[in-house]
Amino acid sequence: MRLKKVMRAVGKVLTITGTILTLILLFGATVLYFSIQWMFDTWSNLSMDELVYHLSTSLDGTSTDMIMEYLGVCVAPAAVLFLTGMFVFWGLRGKKRYYIVMAAGIVVSVTASYSNVKAAWNELDAGNYVKSQGVDSTFVEDYYVSPADVALTFPEEKRNLIYIFLESMETTFADKENGGAFAENVIPELTRIAQENEDFSGSGMELNGGYSLVGTTWTMGAMFGQTAGIPLSVAIDRNTMDTQETFFSGAVTLGDILQQAGYSQTLMIGSDATFGGRRLYFTEHGNYDIADYIYAAKQEWIPEGYRVWWGYEDQRLFEFAKKRLLEIAEEGDPFNFTMLTVDTHFEDGYVCEICPDTYEGDQYANVMACSSVQLADFLDWIKKQDFYENTTVVICGDHPTMDKDFCADVDSEYERKTYTAYINSSVECKNEQRRTYATFDHLPTTLAAMGVKIEGDRLGLGTNLFSGRPTLTEEIGLEDEQEELRKRS
Repeated sequence: MRLKKVMRAVGKVLTITGTILTLILLFGATVLYFSIQWMFDTWSNLSMDELVYHLSTSLDGTSTDMIMEYLGVCVAPAAVLFLTGMFVFWGLRGKKRYYIVMAAGIVVSVTASYSNVKAAWNELDAGNYVKSQGVDSTFVEDYYVSPADVALTFPEEKRNLIYIFLESMETTFADKENGGAFAENVIPELTRIAQENEDFSGSGMELNGGYSLVGTTWTMGAMFGQTAGIPLSVAIDRNTMDTQETFFSGAVTLGDILQQAGYSQTLMIGSDATFGGRRLYFTEHGNYDIADYIYAAKQEWIPEGYRVWWGYEDQRLFEFAKKRLLEIAEEGDPFNFTMLTVDTHFEDGYVCEICPDTYEGDQYANVMACSSVQLADFLDWIKKQDFYENTTVVICGDHPTMDKDFCADVDSEYERKTYTAYINSSVECKNEQRRTYATFDHLPTTLAAMGVKIEGDRLGLGTNLFSGRPTLTEEIGLEDEQEELRKRS
């Protein structure tokens, strides 16, 4: 009798445990399925190095809109299935089919999870990524030039720098006649700016930009690549970026160089700078004053509780930038004012109140066009200021867009590049040929545009594009350079 009671008790415990396990597996499999679908729908060009980096960093500063979208698209269906499963098991209690359904739920969950992970693994080409991480390369060791080991000679009167990162801006968005990939140019003002200034297209009028190589295809990777001259790569077994107190402390960056030269430095962005490690990087490398969304709220630049998109829109960003530039110009020290736009972020961008419906419902085209107009207006304002005469302006797309469908019809043979324009440079290009370059090349090129003489014309993995020296991309070839950068260094 006692044995039967024990057996019934054990059976009850196993049933409850099995039920809970089944429901958890069903919930997890559903979240996993929708998460993978959402991930690829949201990030059309997601790479393993980007995924590993973001899994290694804190989620602080992530757009609340994106979080809510994820909860709605991925978690909500799983929660509904979880509750449905509870009702099903409640209705089947005491019946033999209970255990059949339980077993089927476990098998389906495990099988579906395996299939989804395998499909994502293949889509991300994770196998080759892991394989590459297991292969040592001396590429960076052989070609990296540390700014600490190179003579950098600033002009007697140091030039100011305004560096504008344009979110997701590509040369692709121009029309074919001007080197883009579309029938109609959605960035005519930016096209004109590049053509009237320097984008290293040689004597031709077709836009020329930089290749976004391994480790530079997302915002923080792009900002790091352009200012440090190396890819932002985190090894799979070093996933502690969210707890680190340093951000690649051994790197010598644009911020480090200008800080040592006596520059005051500011980073202005309309989102929370904590996201992706930006606050840590720019604080450690150059001691930048961080004027982000959090700062704007504390300074009451924006109404209490105001938040759109990732923080506040570019319309406000450009107005705040004007105010800050006038303030720091009055201080008398040479300055580096760096800013990052955000309205053109995927998916489809943010339509502010001054964006017209120029392209009849094509939201991303409208946002790109609006960004082009706002940037041109901002540049016109800069040119009217007293400080402009001694100021170099650099405008660069951070990385190719991750929007899932805007470039879906672009010819696969078309080479997508980030937008580039150097304005009011203190030097002229010695090479009249169209250059082939990567965003790493912006580090030495920016300094050269400011009148800094660079011993050897190379810093990081970048080459001064104003010089006649070939870039690593020209010297080695794009495919070979990419292959080496994927390996462990």
